[in-house]
Amino acid sequence: MRTYLVTGGAGFIGSNYIRYILKKYGSSIAVINLDKLTYAGNLENLQDVSESFSEQYTFVKGDICDRELVSGLFRKYEIDRVVHFAAESHVDRSIRDPESFVVTNVLGTLTLLNAAKEAWSESDGSFQPGKKFLHVSTDEVYGSLGETGYFYETTPYDPHSPYSASKASSDMLVKSYMDTYGFPANITNCSNNYGPYQFPEKLIPLMICNALAGRELPVYGDGLNVRDWLYVEDHVRGIDMVQEKGRLFETYNIGGHNEKTNIDIVRTVIKVLREQLDDRDSRKERITEDLICYVEDRKGHDRRYAIAPDKIRKEVGWYPETDFEDGIRKTVSWYLQNEQWKDHILNGAYQSYYDEMYGRRERM
Repeated sequence: MRTYLVTGGAGFIGSNYIRYILKKYGSSIAVINLDKLTYAGNLENLQDVSESFSEQYTFVKGDICDRELVSGLFRKYEIDRVVHFAAESHVDRSIRDPESFVVTNVLGTLTLLNAAKEAWSESDGSFQPGKKFLHVSTDEVYGSLGETGYFYETTPYDPHSPYSASKASSDMLVKSYMDTYGFPANITNCSNNYGPYQFPEKLIPLMICNALAGRELPVYGDGLNVRDWLYVEDHVRGIDMVQEKGRLFETYNIGGHNEKTNIDIVRTVIKVLREQLDDRDSRKERITEDLICYVEDRKGHDRRYAIAPDKIRKEVGWYPETDFEDGIRKTVSWYLQNEQWKDHILNGAYQSYYDEMYGRRERM
C-alpha cells in the first residue's frame, strides 16, 4: 500500500485531490491529511471521504511549521508521496499580513523538505526508490504578462505581491533541494482554479454567494484583468499524472487555456445563476448586472496571466478536459445544490465541525 501525506488537504484544491486519488486508487493507497484548519480549512469538504474511506484516510490537525509533528508523521507512517498544498493563498490577505505568508509558505515548506529528506535518505546520500515530493505552486510567481504571450516553465520569476513572493521563495527552496541533494521532487505551477468547495473569498464563489444574497458584486479597477481559469478536477488529475509520469526534478505548468477578464467572469456568473435558478425563486429577479460595482484596484494587481501547458501535455499526456462554459455551469450548479455548505462557511458553523467529529475522540 502506498501512503500519501497531503498537506492542506482540508482546503479547496487539497480536498478535491484527496477525493480524486481515493476514488481512483481505492484500497491500494492510504492518505494522511495534515491541515492546520485555519479559516480556509474545512473538514466538511471531506465528510464523504471520511465516511466512505475510513480505513484508508487519516486526518491530523497540525501546522506544517511544527518540526516535531511533521518529523513524527514520517516516523509513524511509511510515507511514499508528499503532495504539498498547504499555503496561505489569498493576495488581499497577504497585503494586509505578509509575515504569516512567509512563515507558512516558506518556513513550512522548509520544514516539510527537511523531514522528508531525513526520512527518505540512504546512507550513501541517495534516496529510497519510489519516493516523491510534489510542491503545488501558482502562476503568480511569474508576474504579469502583456496582451500576448504565455508563461512557460523557463519564464523568469517576477512576483508582485507578498503572496506570490512567498510562493516563489518556496519554489526556489524545493528547486535548491533537487539541485543540491538530488531530492526526488517536482514543482507544478497552476493557473486560477475554480469549482466545488472553493472558499468564498475567491472571485467566482464570492460572486455566487453575493449574488444569491442580493449583495453588490465588487470588481477591482476596470475589471479587465485577465486570468487563465482551470477547473479543479482537471488540476488534481494533472497533479496525479505528474506524480505518476513526471520526470524527477522537473517543473510542470498546468493551465486551462481559458483566458477571461474578471468582468466577463462576473457577468457569466450572473447569467448562469439566472439560467439555473427556478423561476419561483425570489432571488432570481434581483440577480442582474445592476449588482456590479467597481472598486479601487488591488495594490500590485497583475494585468494578465496565461499558462502554456505544452510541456505537461508532451511529457505526461495531460490536457484540460473542461472548457470554461461547462466548468462554470457545473460550479454554479454545485453551489446551488450545496447551499448548506455555503451557509456554514458564511456563518462560521463549519469551524465547529472538527470538534464535533474529532474532539469527542480526543476527550475519550
